[in-house]
Amino acid sequence: MNPATLPNPLHGIIPPMITPLHDQDTLDVEGLERLVEHLIGGGVHGIFLLGTTGEAPSLSYRLRRELIRRTCRFVGGRVPLLVGITDASPVEAQRLAHHAAAAGADAVVLAAPFYFPIEQSELVAYVADLVPRLPLPVLLYNMPSHTKIGFTPDAVRRMLDIPQVIGLKDSSAGARCFHEVRELVARRRPEFSLLVGSEELLAETVPLGAHGGVCGGANVFPRLFADLYDATIAGDGPRISEFQMRVLQLRSTIYAVSSQGYAAIRGIKGALAHMGVCEDFVASPLHALNDRERELIAHYLVTLGVAFGRSAARRPLAQTGT
Repeated sequence: MNPATLPNPLHGIIPPMITPLHDQDTLDVEGLERLVEHLIGGGVHGIFLLGTTGEAPSLSYRLRRELIRRTCRFVGGRVPLLVGITDASPVEAQRLAHHAAAAGADAVVLAAPFYFPIEQSELVAYVADLVPRLPLPVLLYNMPSHTKIGFTPDAVRRMLDIPQVIGLKDSSAGARCFHEVRELVARRRPEFSLLVGSEELLAETVPLGAHGGVCGGANVFPRLFADLYDATIAGDGPRISEFQMRVLQLRSTIYAVSSQGYAAIRGIKGALAHMGVCEDFVASPLHALNDRERELIAHYLVTLGVAFGRSAARRPLAQTGT
């Protein structure tokens, strides 16, 4: 696949893929290949590397480049591959975008530069200056909880004039932002992709005009999220209710296995390790699950596996230390 053949608009379930690791700077290559096959076999519509769930800010630039190169090869053009390039340095963001293009990625994902607080006018100028320097289409990433500033509807309106900007992933969890942007998009650029980052909002927002979701839980249960998306497109109320209930179960089980920060990342990695997909090492400053939390993950997977109509979890991989 190449940028000329990206779906227009980009749509469906595009999981923010976790980064399988052996240690802080060593990729779990075998686990990465199994994870890619797990996702594509589960019916996802694309894959997003180096987002929050992928622990991008904690990874060295060398490892990020290796991840991009290997994932592009494993995906082999079967689904669109998006690469996060967000950085405090626009030069590093540009370099990573060019590396992604050379490796065969289809688009890049750009959030506001973090660290320095900036105004909306400065954010718009930053994007307007950087995007023409990039070799791939750009999906904007609205993540104000992490970057100190988000893309307001007015900022998005101004960026609709940049043809290379193809969409917005909204992780603000704010209904007002979603509805205002949706109305702007419908009037001015109907091909502009609007994806939601809060997976519990997928069933609610797709019927209202969202084109899909960037759902972390799809790392573990890709088919569940693909089925939920299909049900929302078909307007199948009973199936929507059934799948939505199962999605909400993840929040009270896998995502709640720990009281530590970013429990969802730790829970997702722990679940994948128990399923035999990849190791559960989490990059510093986060840390992996302890033995008690792993036991809870195993219990939850059995419970969820029955609820989801799946077979029991596969034999777990050897676990890493905390």
